[in-house]
Amino acid sequence: MSKTILITGATDGIGLETAKRLYAEGHTLLLHGRNAEKLAATADTLAGSEGAGLVYTYKADLSRLAEVDTLADAITKDHERLDVLINNAGVMRVPETVTQDGLDVRFAVNTIAPYRLTRRLLPLMGAGSRVINLSSAAQAPVDPDALRGDKQLQDDMSAYAQSKLALTMWNNALAASIGTQGPAFIAVNPGSLLASKLVKEGFGIPGKSLSIGADVLTRAALSDEFARASGRYFDNDEGRFAQPHPDALNDQKCQAIVEVIEQLRA
Repeated sequence: MSKTILITGATDGIGLETAKRLYAEGHTLLLHGRNAEKLAATADTLAGSEGAGLVYTYKADLSRLAEVDTLADAITKDHERLDVLINNAGVMRVPETVTQDGLDVRFAVNTIAPYRLTRRLLPLMGAGSRVINLSSAAQAPVDPDALRGDKQLQDDMSAYAQSKLALTMWNNALAASIGTQGPAFIAVNPGSLLASKLVKEGFGIPGKSLSIGADVLTRAALSDEFARASGRYFDNDEGRFAQPHPDALNDQKCQAIVEVIEQLRA
């Protein structure tokens, strides 16, 4: 059965490779990107490949909270349901680390935007839907002041690791609060040092095959293996469900992260 699947950051890297696989299987894809030309090129690439899926494209800068809201509104207008949301877009090393909203760009794109987008799209998702959040093996205790934008983090890797733990924490908080009435929330480390733009720019290395990440995201989106995995963390470096950072297993700490993010939504 064809599913409607939204992938953020779908114009390159793991997002693009995952889109290719899902398109080949005949699913309806909602592809997000920051650049209109790259979005058009991605749609053309898929249309020229083997597959019977439908493609819709959406342009938004996820570092801008207003554009996250506009993206959610556009998707809600165009579609009655959403079966899978893959929050794939992410950044680590960028020229300007503070957004126009006064937030650290790593927290804005990697943590806050996916939370905000997910919350806005929940009415389209039922008990059989899934939210796949791209976590990381890099997870570090979150400084709430940095998450709010009240404190600047100088080290790129520290900011990235904090943003990915914060994402994993809100994943678990929503899984606990929504329960079986809504979608499954699953945090996935797609694999360390894959050949993504983020890895090439952040570490200066070519990285491992993107197919490693695309394989696990396709499984997370579609397979029965992940159907009852809400609130769990899949570590693709180990090839199994595993334990995230201990803070992600602390309900009070997870809820505190959600409360900080919620304060930014007004």
